[in-house]
Amino acid sequence: MRPEREVRVVSDEVPGRPPQGGLVHALHVPRNAKAGAAVGVGLAALAYLFRVLELLGPFAGTQQYPLLGAEGWFAVLAFVLASSTALLVTAALTLVSAYRLAKEV
Repeated sequence: MRPEREVRVVSDEVPGRPPQGGLVHALHVPRNAKAGAAVGVGLAALAYLFRVLELLGPFAGTQQYPLLGAEGWFAVLAFVLASSTALLVTAALTLVSAYRLAKEV
């Protein structure tokens, strides 16, 4: 005698999924991004002011800066410094949040 075969029917129902923003919310990414942006902009503004306004006196080896001038080039560098610092601080704070969350589990 042969055992009867079970007939399986594929369901069109999609299983329930957890909310998509759960991990982002648990790791406090928006808060970390705001803190990172604040630190990055602050550091870039400070570096820009020290260099362009020569708060510590003139820098040795003054050069010529085509197209944008010294202020323009240092504004571009300040933007790069701000964005990279913001990314670094955001990543570090998020890693700290992930570590704390992992310790709780």
